[in-house]
Amino acid sequence: MARSASITRKTAETDIQLSLNLDGSGKVEVGTGVGFFDHMLTHIGKHGMFDLSVACTGDTHIDAHHTVEDVGICFGKALVQALGDKAGVRRFGDCALPMDETLAQAAVDLSGRPFLVWRADVPLETLGTFSSQLAEEFWRAVSSSGLLTLHVVLHHGKNTHHIVEAIFKACARALRAAVEPDPRATGIPSTKGVL
Repeated sequence: MARSASITRKTAETDIQLSLNLDGSGKVEVGTGVGFFDHMLTHIGKHGMFDLSVACTGDTHIDAHHTVEDVGICFGKALVQALGDKAGVRRFGDCALPMDETLAQAAVDLSGRPFLVWRADVPLETLGTFSSQLAEEFWRAVSSSGLLTLHVVLHHGKNTHHIVEAIFKACARALRAAVEPDPRATGIPSTKGVL
């Protein structure tokens, strides 16, 4: 059964079409009008081994906030749709990812309980038109709409580009591990019988 989803979301602030295939090859086509964000979405697809397509028209004449947050909402909803009842998946995933002077760690639980712990002191900087604060906003939207628990920890780092990129790559790798089919499991990975 295909583990894929397509989400359309239109508001007064953004118009988004997003498709996700969890069992892809890392093929990515993204266009949000926010160059650095497109770069980060590409890392999610490449390092998560997801096929990801995102087309977004947003009110970027104001700033990138609504675009980034709303794409996060759509990505989270796509994860929920593509995972179905989550039977046979590993459920948990984590990754400690080095990038030059930076070390970022992400841990995810497809628990059905949205929660974000963000222990990453990201320097306030604008990368292109992407405020570094938007990294947290994106992953908060993903965790809330994706019904997952996500912990992000920045152990150390100086370069803001490296820090944000390492966080996105670590989250992608953690998600990849969590959504992978577990060859030893057939049911839902919870003693409750539901996630």
